Amino acid sequence: MALASCDARGRIAYDAALVPLADGGLVREPRADELIAAPEGTMPMLLQQRHPLTTIGPIAGRTAMAVALPAGYTRLLLPAYAAERDAPPLPLFGYTFACSIGDRLHVAAMKTDESEDWEPRRFAEGELEALVARRLAREPDNRVLRQVALCSVDYGCFTAQNVFLERGEAALPLSPKCNARCIGCISELEPDAGMPSPQERIAEEATVRDLARIAIHHLERVENGIVSFGQGCEGEPLLRPTTMVRAIEAIRGKRANGSVNLNTNGSRPAALERCIDAGLDAVRISLNSFRSHVYAAYYRPRGYDLADVLRSVRLAVARGIRVSLNLLTHPGVTDDEDEIAATESFLRDCPVALVQTRTLNIDPALYFEAVGRPRAPMGMRHAIEAMRALTGVGNFTHTH
Repeated sequence: MALASCDARGRIAYDAALVPLADGGLVREPRADELIAAPEGTMPMLLQQRHPLTTIGPIAGRTAMAVALPAGYTRLLLPAYAAERDAPPLPLFGYTFACSIGDRLHVAAMKTDESEDWEPRRFAEGELEALVARRLAREPDNRVLRQVALCSVDYGCFTAQNVFLERGEAALPLSPKCNARCIGCISELEPDAGMPSPQERIAEEATVRDLARIAIHHLERVENGIVSFGQGCEGEPLLRPTTMVRAIEAIRGKRANGSVNLNTNGSRPAALERCIDAGLDAVRISLNSFRSHVYAAYYRPRGYDLADVLRSVRLAVARGIRVSLNLLTHPGVTDDEDEIAATESFLRDCPVALVQTRTLNIDPALYFEAVGRPRAPMGMRHAIEAMRALTGVGNFTHTH
């Protein structure tokens, strides 16, 4: 195993004389079973003003690197580095440890799911823009469609692109407001966050008409398609239950096929029940932890707490709809011994269909500062296998 790092111009170099360290909550050497050859779609990232840590200490003159993983893979370790005193926070990406083995880049990850509908499309020049333009020309007054077009072209959002590709899970952004203040929110960070939001949140409240037209069009063309409220470019859809209920009723009044899904923080169980009554048949509820203090440190909820979130999960399971958990994973937090115990306890009590492991996009130092370093990290592979013993584990929303 050799150090993979960058020079000042971002060129990657391998140094077989240096053994890199990784951060798994505790800084240590990675184990062989935590490393795989970098899959296609892996993107190297330069960690500005941060020097790689090795078994002999930080390496001055070299810049630490990490990678972003393609969809379908779960991160197992973080890069270990020494930050310069004035280093700014890292942007909101998922930083994964990387090294060289036999002159080939390897990453700390495991494959946890696959789906053709989530494979990146390689568009010919202007192809996506042409698809978007044709669809917008047919519905020039649909404000939700304009937002989805922005997310498709500017942000590369797959669920937004699926609206125009007419495949898989299609986005239905609904609400500009949120009742959480996540420290890693991708669409609206507070002014003192020290970094800009990578996306622009939907500015207007979506109408029933605009939402239903997109969803009906999609389900007419995709027999087993999914239409999903609750996207990265919006706040919390359960804050607009009446609009969502009426949109679901309008969709189901025209189309019985496919799945109507809600991505939510699960903060309002009563509002969720109204949506289920209207015909919602799948829900994915997000959380970063099954421990209340860790949850609150990241989500910073307003007017609700983790107990409300877990109440929503239990409600949806009891009502018989498909329930997934969108678990924001982070080495050293998800695999802490106490966290694994809390996770197992809940999953034994409440059998959800799937736990979707999602790499939490955040500066690792910022996250550890908020939620604390682990008492006893057991390893991400151990945490994932513990969940797999109780329920399905994957990365994508499935209809069955």
